[in-house]
Amino acid sequence: MRQLPAAVDSEAPDVSRLILQQARLHRASDVHLVPTETGTRMQWRIDGVLHDIAEFSDDLGSRLVARFKVTAGLLTYRSDVPQEGRIAREYSEAETRVSTLPTLHGEKAAIRLFAGNDALQRVNQLGLPADIGEALVASLTQTSGVILFTGPSGSGKTTTAYACLREIIAQSDARRSVMTLEDPIEVALQGATQSQVRPSVGFDLPTGLRAMMRQDPDVILVGEIRDPATAESVFQAALTGHLVITTFHAGSAAEAVSRLLEMGIEPYLMRSTIRTIICQRLLRRLCEQCSSESNPERDPELADKSYVDTGQRSACAACGGTGYHGRTVLAEMLDLSKPEMARVILQRCDASEISSAAEQTGMKSLSERSAELVARTVTSQGEVFRVLGRQSL
Repeated sequence: MRQLPAAVDSEAPDVSRLILQQARLHRASDVHLVPTETGTRMQWRIDGVLHDIAEFSDDLGSRLVARFKVTAGLLTYRSDVPQEGRIAREYSEAETRVSTLPTLHGEKAAIRLFAGNDALQRVNQLGLPADIGEALVASLTQTSGVILFTGPSGSGKTTTAYACLREIIAQSDARRSVMTLEDPIEVALQGATQSQVRPSVGFDLPTGLRAMMRQDPDVILVGEIRDPATAESVFQAALTGHLVITTFHAGSAAEAVSRLLEMGIEPYLMRSTIRTIICQRLLRRLCEQCSSESNPERDPELADKSYVDTGQRSACAACGGTGYHGRTVLAEMLDLSKPEMARVILQRCDASEISSAAEQTGMKSLSERSAELVARTVTSQGEVFRVLGRQSL
């Protein structure tokens, strides 16, 4: 981690612009400005992992946070409450959001850098396993039902959902009415009518979805199922002849089924409406320039110390010394139409029983697909363990 040169200490606008430019150049998805006892630490999340980048003086750090608040239209005189906003296009070349949070040592800022509009436009660009990609594209031609993407935060669910909407718009030549209900709207999507919820005025997800149903949509994207009311609204929308694409936090496809049952969704409703459930993760790819395959001295398992070269080892120009460059999608797909799945759903079985039944129907689990990626040296066993934990063993 490096100290910022004193020569630029008085140039907060220039430094903030440089941070965004360099973060995008190095493929960062998030920038964190973290106040500490001695100053402000800047971290970048690259390929899903945080790296220490630089240390700013306390004065410059606070002025950088204030500068990002200005560009996002936030209240600079309020540092005692959380705030969130979008950076104006005049300050950033692509979609960028800022959120702030009061902490013990000052105000922390997190800047989310969304991919440009030219990235991951369609389903075939996502890198999904071929069988899952083909099945997903086929399900997008349906006129009703639920397509559910699951996984933890940062697993690419929203990116996949947006790619599905672009696929539908392109396939139908924009002749299907596509509407979204999000919190917040992450990317402006040409060919879709997008709405953002405002819970403070009573415009929440269930209320918005009921109102949207009167707008004659063919396809609806609901940003996320967060509670039983939203879940019920999603399945009712699918039951009345709409194709609904949504996301849900769950560790596996089987766990998603179990959690929906616990939310009170009736088994018959799930069986009749869910077209497919895809659970996904993002795994870092081994760097082709310095992976252990091409350089025996490089051990990716020990490389994740810092993105900035410490001088203790030579930093690869491609990956910055991490041993990884870019990410690949790891996914599993659950088909509820199989008779074996009907039994476990109707009996309201737990996630482990649902998972066992799914594998008996031929579903390849995340663990199985990750083993294939390791065998092909796309990623490492250590990376699989970092993302999947014990279930990968």
